[in-house]
Amino acid sequence: MMDCKKALSETGGDLEKAQEYLRKKGLSTADKKSSRLAAEGRVGCYIHDSRIGVLIEVNSETDFVGRSEKFKELVDDLAMQVVACPQVKYVSIKDIPEDILKKEKDLEMQREDLQSKPENIREKIVEGRVSKRLGELALLEQPFIKDDSLLVKDLVKQTVATLGENIKVRRFIRFTLGETADSAKPEE
Repeated sequence: MMDCKKALSETGGDLEKAQEYLRKKGLSTADKKSSRLAAEGRVGCYIHDSRIGVLIEVNSETDFVGRSEKFKELVDDLAMQVVACPQVKYVSIKDIPEDILKKEKDLEMQREDLQSKPENIREKIVEGRVSKRLGELALLEQPFIKDDSLLVKDLVKQTVATLGENIKVRRFIRFTLGETADSAKPEE
C-alpha cells in the first residue's frame, strides 16, 4: 500500500507511470534478493510425445513459495523450455566449462572470413560470435518459448519480483529415447 502511494507521489498521480515505476522497483528488488540462499523449491518434469523428457530442479527460499501455483507454473514452463531447446546444455553461461569456452574461441579465430581482418577487429568479432554461441548453450539466455520478446532469465526475475523470494534454476537433465549415455554428455 505504501509502495503504491509512493509511486503515485513520485509520478505526479499518473497511474500508467506509477505502474511502470512499481514494475521497475520490483525488478530491482529481485536483483537484491539474488544473493539470498534458495534451498527449497521443487523438481519438475516435462515429457513430450513419450520420446523426450526433462527433469529440472528450481529452488526458492521457502517451501511455501515452492508449493505456490505461480512457482509451479514457472517450473513447468522451464522444463518445457529445455525440451524445446535441444542445444541447451547448461543453466547459465557461467556454468560452461573453461575448455569449451577456449574451444569455441579457437574455432572462431580459425574461420576463413576473419583471416583478412586486423587483429584488434578480429578479437572483437570473435568475442561477439563466442558470446552468441555460449548464449545458445545456456538455458537462462534463451528467448522464452511462450513469449520470444522475453529471455528466460528475465522470466525468472519477474517471478522473483512477483513472489518476493530468490529463485535459482539449479540443474536439469534431458532424456531422449534411443540416446546413449555418451551422446547425452555435453560436447567437449
